[in-house]
Amino acid sequence: MGATIRTYDLGLYEKSMPNSVPIRDKLVETGKAGFDFMELSIDESEEKLARLKWSRKQKQEFEDYTWETGIRVRTMCLSGHRKYPIGSEVKEVRDKGMEIMEDAIRFASDTGLRIIQIAGYDEYYRPSSGNTRRLFTENLRKSVEWAAKYGIILAFETMETPFMDTVAKAMQFVNDIGSPYLQVYPDLGNITNAAALYGSPVQDDLSKGKGHLVAMHLKETVPGKYREVTFGAGHVDFAAAVETVYGMGVRTFVAEFWYNGRDDWRDQLILTNRFIRSKFKNI
Repeated sequence: MGATIRTYDLGLYEKSMPNSVPIRDKLVETGKAGFDFMELSIDESEEKLARLKWSRKQKQEFEDYTWETGIRVRTMCLSGHRKYPIGSEVKEVRDKGMEIMEDAIRFASDTGLRIIQIAGYDEYYRPSSGNTRRLFTENLRKSVEWAAKYGIILAFETMETPFMDTVAKAMQFVNDIGSPYLQVYPDLGNITNAAALYGSPVQDDLSKGKGHLVAMHLKETVPGKYREVTFGAGHVDFAAAVETVYGMGVRTFVAEFWYNGRDDWRDQLILTNRFIRSKFKNI
């Protein structure tokens, strides 16, 4: 008898490792810690956004690294739209956001990424309004058309702001656009905070996305705090949520947490892997 093959894959968020570590070494560390793949980060920093302008040679080297290490990069967390939201009323900002979207879709196509997790923000640093929602929807429709052309799935992350902090809110846009290339990639920590805020069960919100959830971020939170909460120290019921979405067909999960400056960060990767894997024992 061979080894038991897992029926799900658990990825590691790139920013759980020091930014100074070369990307090939990050892939190696991902595998050493027991994860199945790495999620690429394209945040609002100029350094990360510059990746979307890589040359053909740079993209080929990146893809070669994934084959050499045996750790593929299947998903992208595209959080750069926090600084350049596609619903911004400032045309220059909005245009930059659309340039980032188009570049990200082409990057994914060129390097074999399957899913781009897009931020559910119409605005972030400026006020949200009916007009920003209209602009967001208009540009989202264009973005989905581009994604469809390249066969790349765009999937909403549920955020920490009221605009899209639940699966139900994300589904309003999914249903409006009506394309197989726009789906939902919820952040479990964020929707747990939203559930506490609105007084509704997490499982009920997840059920609203049935047939449209393509992956899930596994992140710890506490009410009012959305980042840098140690796994096991918050209020997220990982086992229940994993069982719920697994029953809905989700098989791709990513551990989302951030490098905290500690020297033992490699140990933290291993401990996190063990913690999260333990939540899958009932599936």
